[in-house]
Amino acid sequence: MKESDLLCRMKRKWVKTTDAKHPFRRYPNLIKGVFIRCLNQVWLADITYIRIRTGFVYLVAILDAYSRKVIGYAVSMSLDTNLTLAALRMAIARRQPSPGVIHHSDQGIQYASSNYVDELKRQGCKISMACTGNPYENAMMESFFKTLKYEEVNLYEYETYQDVITRLPYFIEEVHNHKRLHSAIGYVPPSEFEEVILNQENNRLPCQTLLTLSVQS
Repeated sequence: MKESDLLCRMKRKWVKTTDAKHPFRRYPNLIKGVFIRCLNQVWLADITYIRIRTGFVYLVAILDAYSRKVIGYAVSMSLDTNLTLAALRMAIARRQPSPGVIHHSDQGIQYASSNYVDELKRQGCKISMACTGNPYENAMMESFFKTLKYEEVNLYEYETYQDVITRLPYFIEEVHNHKRLHSAIGYVPPSEFEEVILNQENNRLPCQTLLTLSVQS
């Protein structure tokens, strides 16, 4: 094969991050057909894995569906509720939202567990979950993770846990939130978009942008 200039491409192992086989309550999808009109109306949460030389690292992220800004995230070698709680608490600390935020996730045990659900209820969040096995019901998060891996993780060839905890916050905060242009919000970065919205609210001007969260059933 080497002499014939043929390459054997090994199939890479797929890592399952959603464990929907659990006894906890499953909540209905509350965001189908919902018009996203403002910040802190809908938060999207999901988990992905990052392959490194010695195994896998897990990333949890929370996205504001209106601005596409990552408002909470956490990284760990372990996939458990503590990881998702860390990201949620970061988002809450940063946004200080009023009651009524729709928190949308999959039906995985990390989001359906008593500790996580209790935290959401303490904050007055409405709990929304996608149907099992339907990634289109959280397509915006899938798109973010795809961008993250294509433009950052694969490009810089993460090999160690230190690579992840050093590079990942930089990409999320400096690149995605403050530099990367998003067509859905007028080709501006999420942080700039939010600044415009907040200035409009402070000046009591009506928000001219109406975004529709489109999900496929």
